[in-house]
Amino acid sequence: MKMAELSARTGVAAPTIRYYIREGLVPQGKLTSPNQAVYDESHVRALRLTRALVGVGGLAVEQARKVLAHLAEKEGNTYAILGSTQYALTPPSVPRDDDASFRAAERVDALIAAHGWSVRPDNPARTTLAEALVSLEALGVTAVTDMLDTYAAAAEGLARDEIERLFETTADESRVVGVIAFDILGDRLLSALRRLAQEDATVKRLNADAGDA
Repeated sequence: MKMAELSARTGVAAPTIRYYIREGLVPQGKLTSPNQAVYDESHVRALRLTRALVGVGGLAVEQARKVLAHLAEKEGNTYAILGSTQYALTPPSVPRDDDASFRAAERVDALIAAHGWSVRPDNPARTTLAEALVSLEALGVTAVTDMLDTYAAAAEGLARDEIERLFETTADESRVVGVIAFDILGDRLLSALRRLAQEDATVKRLNADAGDA
């Protein structure tokens, strides 16, 4: 297929496709002339993955490049391949060296220990969670931090079901795609469902309060 068809198939504008190709996120097409190239289903797949990472997930190009590189990994055990993919999906951050950050990191460690989770010390989500706790403390919003164990229990149940689904396939490449789907699109899906449910819960609570008045 030509560029126009590739754009129509994926819903990605031609200039954006060319940008993704220049950045190494999508493979070059097969040249048929100095200024023309053709593309196949592998380009459709690569574009959809890239769009999910960059367009939906908001990953930086360099970060998306690292994630996509894991699709080509052939060495290492499944845990290492899937773990490196998941870590690459988490925006990098540097832990701050202050009292609030230290307390937050301790709370994260305690939470992980309390739930008996097997989590490596270098998992970047540790820092992400600690940063969220620091921000909540600065805002003085204790309602959220008081529910930390509730959030953790819900996350544990979801993760268990997600991993069971992930391991229904035996191919590492398919599992890597699954990690991307759960951690990028799944996050968006869960966030949207949560907001819908919050509106519903708000309406029901207000109606109940009005009925009691």
